[in-house]
This record gives sequence, C-alpha cells and structure tokens, in this order.
Amino acid sequence: MTPMSGPGGPTAGTVPRGARRVERGALWAFAPVLAVLPFTLLTLAVIWWVVQLAVDVPYWWFVAGYLALGLLLFVRPVQVLLLTPVLGARSPTPAESALIRPLWAEIAEANGLPEDRYVVRVLPSDELNAFACGGHLVVVTTFAIDELELDELRGVLAHELSHHLGLHTVAITLGHWLSAPIVMLARLGFYLHNVAQAAADTFGQRSPVLEFVGDAAARLLTAISWVLTAALRAGDALANIVGHSSEFDADQRAVRMGFGRELSDALRRVIAAGGGARPIGWRARLAASHPPARTRVARIEALMRHPAQ
Repeated sequence: MTPMSGPGGPTAGTVPRGARRVERGALWAFAPVLAVLPFTLLTLAVIWWVVQLAVDVPYWWFVAGYLALGLLLFVRPVQVLLLTPVLGARSPTPAESALIRPLWAEIAEANGLPEDRYVVRVLPSDELNAFACGGHLVVVTTFAIDELELDELRGVLAHELSHHLGLHTVAITLGHWLSAPIVMLARLGFYLHNVAQAAADTFGQRSPVLEFVGDAAARLLTAISWVLTAALRAGDALANIVGHSSEFDADQRAVRMGFGRELSDALRRVIAAGGGARPIGWRARLAASHPPARTRVARIEALMRHPAQ
C-alpha cells in the first residue's frame, strides 16, 4: 500500500479537517525531482533539436510548453481520463463499489470533504497494495479489497488520502513527468544501438570503414543510454530514501483522522503475510520505497497512546 506512515508533523488540532498542508515529506520529495531535472533539460534539448528542424521554436519555450503540459496531470478530469489507463487501473465493479464507497464516505466525512473530491480506482493485482497519485487519484488493488477486513481497508484508504492532503504526490507526479523524456531517449538509444550494430555486422564485412563507424555509433549510443538509465535509477533510489518521511507523515495524519487502529491492523496483516520486512544491506535499503512495517506499527501505536506528541 503506498505502505503507510507516523510522527513528525504538527500536533492534533493544529490542522483543519481535510485541509491540504505542505508537510515535511512533500518538501523532501522534491530532492529527486531536482536531481533528475538536468537530465530532463538535456534530453529535451535533443528532442528540441529535432523538432526545430521542422518548427522554429526557442528552446526555453519548448521546455516551458512541456512543463505546462505536465501541470494538466493535476486536473482531476485529465487524471481520471489519462492516468487511470496508464496505471492499468479501472473503475470499481458494483461489488467493489459496495465495499469501498461506504468506507470512503466515512473517511471523507471525518475530514469534512465532499465524497467526490477524490477518485478511487481499482488495480487488478495479486499484491496487497494501494497508492495515491496525481492530485486526486487513490488506487487500491483487487487483492487488498478481497483480503483485507473492512476496517483494515478503511485504514489503508485513510492513509492514501493523507498523502494527498499532505501534498506528497505533487513532487512524485512531476518527477514521473520529468522522467518521461529520459526514458524515451534511453529506449531510443538502445534501439538505435541494435540498428547500428546490425548495420556494422551486415555491411562491415564489405568495408572496414563502415564496420568501424557502425561499431563506434553503437558504442556511443549505448554509453548515452546507460548514463540516462543510471540517472533514472539514482533518482529512484533518492526518491525511496526521502519517501520514508512522507509515509510517516501520512501515517500520523491517518491517526489524527481517527483511523490509526485500522491502519495498524492493516500493517500487521502485511507483516503476517511476510511483507514490509526491514531491508538488509545498502542495496535493499535503496530499493525499499517504504519504512519497515514493524517500525510504522510501533510509531502508530505510540501516537495513539500519546496523541499530544
């Protein structure tokens, strides 16, 4: 589930119900965005160089236009229309809606929000998971709906709403948008590498010069693609590290909503299923997008015992 979060935010009563607030985790989430930005500008320069052969447009206008298009991802109808199929999600079935809608209505009421302010979608998957994305989408897997008790599912949904209210999804959405041209160029580089290598193998037998040129082009394209791929992986690792803060923030807000026990029970279900373990080794820690489930349960329990802290 965006596996869920704990202490570190304001004390109970300082944040109006349902109010969005820029939390610590939301600020930390911009670190990987800033890290990947130079590579985005570089790849956009390559794309602009090709585009301006047909259309005379200044580079910075081209960049501004791309960034402006990314802002549309925060418009709810655009999210529902575009992000839902991109994520592989769908609208709940009547049976799923009968389970989710009362829980969501209760959570919305607890925060003084209209029930339709945020949109819940279902992802067919055999993983126990849920996540928030864009500015209004909450996605929960079919496995979570089928396997969690209603109270536990309520806790999970409250946690995901907390990500939106804490503005944690803003940087994540921008990061995905900024990464898109890097991914595209890296894939194109690997594809052109194969083409250049095939050309060198085919025509290089007739001409050593063609073989050298084709091999050199293939090596150059491979190097560029690996650099871009490494940048994406480094950005993902940094996002995982700083993302722990937003998980704790979202857990804390869910406790303030009054759904701490339900969230704790859902995390215990994750632990019982063998998930949410503490990563061992630096590679595992870099790959872990969420804090250990036991740590989160301990923090949630502490918050419920001492809500003023």
